Amino acid sequence: MYRNLYRFWVKVFAVSFGLGVVSGIVMSYQLGTNWSRYADFTGNVLGPLIQYEVITAFFLEAGFLGIMLFGWDRVGDRLHFVSTCMVALGTLISAFWILSANSWMQTPAGFTIENGRAVATDWLAVIFNPSFPIRYAHMVLGCFLTTAFAVAGMSAWMILRARKEPAEKVRGARLSLSMAMWFAVICTPIQIFVGDSHGLAVLKHQPTKLAAIEANWDRQADMPLLLFAIPNMEAERNDFEIGIPRLGSFILTHDFSGVVPGLKDVPRDQRPPVWPVFYSFRIMVALGMAMLGLSLWSLLLRRRGTLFTNRWFLTCAMLMTPSGFGAVLFGWFTAEIGRQPYIVYGHLRTADAVSPLTTNAVTASLVAFLIAYTIIFGFGSYYLAKLLRKGPEPLEEAVRGGDLHRKPKRPLSAVAEELEPTRA
Repeated sequence: MYRNLYRFWVKVFAVSFGLGVVSGIVMSYQLGTNWSRYADFTGNVLGPLIQYEVITAFFLEAGFLGIMLFGWDRVGDRLHFVSTCMVALGTLISAFWILSANSWMQTPAGFTIENGRAVATDWLAVIFNPSFPIRYAHMVLGCFLTTAFAVAGMSAWMILRARKEPAEKVRGARLSLSMAMWFAVICTPIQIFVGDSHGLAVLKHQPTKLAAIEANWDRQADMPLLLFAIPNMEAERNDFEIGIPRLGSFILTHDFSGVVPGLKDVPRDQRPPVWPVFYSFRIMVALGMAMLGLSLWSLLLRRRGTLFTNRWFLTCAMLMTPSGFGAVLFGWFTAEIGRQPYIVYGHLRTADAVSPLTTNAVTASLVAFLIAYTIIFGFGSYYLAKLLRKGPEPLEEAVRGGDLHRKPKRPLSAVAEELEPTRA
């Protein structure tokens, strides 16, 4: 059963992995074309970090990915298991270097500026910059939860689609749903705790970003937690707001009377746009709370023995399929828009980092990429939908096939005849 599920989900992984690699290529071109001044300023620091990612992670993934996808019938079980683990390890190492580079742009450390360029003076300080450890943990957990809820939602869809079929037909989908929800039950509370710690780090290192997240204009104690607001950047106030008194200070500082910085603490030209940061953060948090709610609901249904039969739960799980992707995207919107107007916080403005290109040139390349990736992701999504519609291979067929089609591990083992006559 587990091997059968692996063979099904690895196809989904392979398509997603391929789409991810293709989409990542664009960034390499953009650094040299659209962001040449940024590349010139940060190249001595970020160039080696990206190179480390290629050498230590991408090569590791590429080397073992082929064995993982195509080697089950060609290598031993242990080597195939190790290959799968190496691909997983490669993705974690890749995330390590990418988050280190991005975190350095958020909280730059371990460098000096010489002749208008950043030069590393302490590589450990560059790599393990102040915001990196908590942001790395937050991002990796976010990816894990994205996968868990995607698998749970797809599995729920397969169960709902085959409600009139015998239980054996959806046994694999039930097992996938069960594992995904156990994972969500464990990781969602941890992610909420890590997210709270991340907020404390933002308060310490990027107070203006935090002020934008909370649409807080004046430095104040006893700050309310704003559930909804309409920020007005011109008037430097909120035209309308709904909040819970003092709870904002407690969440952000762990003190009901804690002082929270305001946007008016810095000049107007150093403030990020407030409304996209304010709303994207709340959408991310709302999705996180929905994940927690669905996880706790699954525990209750599991105890009652109705996890796979409760139609409302299965429908909600199916609707939550894209929730992890949404939470990750809105989290990145908060992080990247919130550090504006800087691309390297406090040192290089985004306006000073762009290449000297005409608007028409940038627009033409953007449109070309949009068309190309619409086609690529369109076909990728179509193929994923076909895979999911088909579902895992029926268990009886997988068992019947077994190892009958297993390829030889050694070339000579394919020879059935004896090479030398047996002596009496």
